Amino acid sequence: MPHQNPDLDGNVPDKADAALLLIDVLNDLEFEGGDALLESALPMARALSRLKSRARDAGLPIVYVNDNFGKWRSDFRQQLEHCLNDDVRGRPLVELLVPDDDDYFVLKPKNSGFYHTTLPLLLEYLQVTTVILTGIATDNCVLYTASDAYMRDLRVVVPEDCVAAIDPRSHASALEQMRTTLKADTTPSGGSTSMASPVCRGTGSNSP
Repeated sequence: MPHQNPDLDGNVPDKADAALLLIDVLNDLEFEGGDALLESALPMARALSRLKSRARDAGLPIVYVNDNFGKWRSDFRQQLEHCLNDDVRGRPLVELLVPDDDDYFVLKPKNSGFYHTTLPLLLEYLQVTTVILTGIATDNCVLYTASDAYMRDLRVVVPEDCVAAIDPRSHASALEQMRTTLKADTTPSGGSTSMASPVCRGTGSNSP
């Protein structure tokens, strides 16, 4: 059945085959293993910042999908201010990936960006068929979000230089699992294959 209101009262102005999702990048990293994660997250964030600029130039919707870290009365702006203004480990990471005013935000309570969130409805209204998943951690929230995207018949792209994990072996293992099980394209963000299509042309495909 078609939606009576196809644009959520005008609040979803963008339409694109592909969307760039930044997962848990507004993160203070104040947990065990945070130092190790920061070491891999900083080069990831620099690559992701360049990818985000390309996505914006191509007209792709940009969606920050962030954990609420158990703070049920919090929101994205409070988390952002905390990471930028307090003396936290993750500040250099967040400084590289500060959201723009026209980016979208989805707050998630658990690992997957799809679990009990508005993300499925948002992607439907955006008419997205390809999700470009980036952020942290490769072997946790990125992997769970990729799995849920695959089960929803979305094409999954996970540029390997735009995701990070605490343990390099877990990072590599999760990428391999997404490649083989979820048919994900893990070409680096500067690659010339599938990443060039959704990011440079603003279009995606359901084809493998």
